[in-house]
Amino acid sequence: MGDTLEFSDIYQEVKGSWNDGRLRFGRQSVVYKSSKTGKVDSIPAAELSQAQWRRVCLGQGIKLTTSTGHIYKYDGFRDTDFEKISEYFKAHYKVELSEKELCVKGWNWGTTKFSGPLLSFEVSDSPAFEIPLASVSQCATGKNEVTLEFHQNDEAEVSLMEVRFYVPPGDTATTEEGPEPVEVFRDRVLSKADVIQATGDAVCIFKELQCLTPRGRYDIRIYPSFLHLHGKTFDYKIPYTTVLRLFLLPHKDQRQMFFMISLDPPIKQGQTRYHFLILLFSKEEDLSLSLNMTEEEVERRYGGKLSKNMSGSLYEMVGRVMKALVNKKITVPGNFLGHSGTQCITCSYKASSGLLYPLERGFVYIHKPPVHLRFEEVSCVNFARGTTTTRSFDFEIETKQGTQFTFSSIEREEYGKLFDFVTAKKLSIKNRGFKEVNISPDSDEDQHDAYLERMKEEGKIREEANDSDDSDGESGEYDSKASASDSSAEGGDSDREKKKRPAKKAKVVKERKPRKKKPKDSGAPKRPMSAYFLWLNASRESIKAEHPGISITEISKRAGEMWRELGKEQKVEWDGKAEEAKKDYEVAMREYRESGGGSSAPSKKYFCTCFFQHLHKVLCCCSGIDLHFSHQSTFISRRQSASPS
Repeated sequence: MGDTLEFSDIYQEVKGSWNDGRLRFGRQSVVYKSSKTGKVDSIPAAELSQAQWRRVCLGQGIKLTTSTGHIYKYDGFRDTDFEKISEYFKAHYKVELSEKELCVKGWNWGTTKFSGPLLSFEVSDSPAFEIPLASVSQCATGKNEVTLEFHQNDEAEVSLMEVRFYVPPGDTATTEEGPEPVEVFRDRVLSKADVIQATGDAVCIFKELQCLTPRGRYDIRIYPSFLHLHGKTFDYKIPYTTVLRLFLLPHKDQRQMFFMISLDPPIKQGQTRYHFLILLFSKEEDLSLSLNMTEEEVERRYGGKLSKNMSGSLYEMVGRVMKALVNKKITVPGNFLGHSGTQCITCSYKASSGLLYPLERGFVYIHKPPVHLRFEEVSCVNFARGTTTTRSFDFEIETKQGTQFTFSSIEREEYGKLFDFVTAKKLSIKNRGFKEVNISPDSDEDQHDAYLERMKEEGKIREEANDSDDSDGESGEYDSKASASDSSAEGGDSDREKKKRPAKKAKVVKERKPRKKKPKDSGAPKRPMSAYFLWLNASRESIKAEHPGISITEISKRAGEMWRELGKEQKVEWDGKAEEAKKDYEVAMREYRESGGGSSAPSKKYFCTCFFQHLHKVLCCCSGIDLHFSHQSTFISRRQSASPS
């Protein structure tokens, strides 16, 4: 057996949601790394005291108990993994992996047992369900009831809001001497529950700090177990257990500093969730800080990381205190330097301008909205030309979950530095080797743009066409009463002018006329049916008999399936009938056309036109009235004549 056992796709339950990750059993420790947040939980092998193998919803699961009272549960194992995990535990941890059956009777009457941070409800000495007391947000009591309320997880599809326990009253003699059973139950729950209570004095207070997310100025009160943000409108209490990472990043102007705190779960403000807390400091601000503790107490709790009296820059004091209380390292920029000599790149994300920091293990964008992308979750990156100008480019990051982050409007001078950084970190570049992606600063800025030239030419043509229309409009309105001779004389001069100066034709967009449907000839023979429809007419009744009550659409569906199942020999008969029907149709159609059917008969409009033309000749000779006809309208005008009619 090897020194380590490693399993992928192992799930850990976090407040009602399942987070997948990798679990590794080693000689020195048990390590679990979440794929979603990258958080690492390490359990020293010397602290393992008990291990159980249980049947759970996602296959098989392991429950590990430590000597310090912590409990860890991991699901997603297979049945065949039991033997090798059991042997590994015996050989390296000296712990026996025991099998434990859960009660699935569905009874709601049993016994509650408190084992460390876990409340277990057992029926017949078998656990029915377990409640992590760290997930309890509030505990209230009634006459004989205890109500537990839970922290909500926004990423869980279904969340458990509360659970009520009925606690039977004790004997009269017992209750007179001690507290009620309900109160004892509540006190035991609250001793392990994650109920934040601001008891005692704060370790230190930072007043009127500028906060970018959530926006405003807040007083930050540092307590031993949580952080309290007190503002004019909102208050937030942030347990140190929800802090994932700390970042200290310089602003591009080299006069300010960002201090960013990554949170999971996030803090809430109505329907808004803040996964990051970002503070902005000026480098010129100094502070003398005195902790509300004695020198001995500071030394005992923080082991030299802090002292009672400290002084320095404000951002250094905040970072030093947070590092000691949260017990996390502070991430700072690495060796990356941009074109301007700074450790960040100016860009835009979702129409907001910000700063992108290439770090040693990921990318951080500040500030609206803040983004942190670890190299482990990056699938590939892409360099693309800017959509608005050729002097900038876009940097696209695609994660393994399929999400794409596009940072746009990056100066072209930053391309070489960023490309070298991505190459050094061995990230996959999506468009490597494509000639058309040439966004280096050495490329020619004054390249010929054919599309732009064409648009300029079209604009000149439109302007000249508009000028010619204006000059024609100034010549005067058309006189409808002018004689034909005057109009012809003026027209001759204007024609000569038009020949000398040819006008440019304006583009005319012709409207498409709807196609007229050819009228159906009701007397023509009907077209022959295909082999399938001939077979369908013959088989329709048999299909109805086999499936009584079947609908018309179902008949067509069933018939199509039956026709596809027929062999070629069975279809030959119907193909022959279809050929005969086709020949009969051709003969009938020939006879119909020979008898005059289907020929183009004179229309009513043509008949009326001939009639009125004949009538025009008669009336013109008799009365001197000149009639004008058209297909759309008919009107009569008096013909000018010297002799009275």
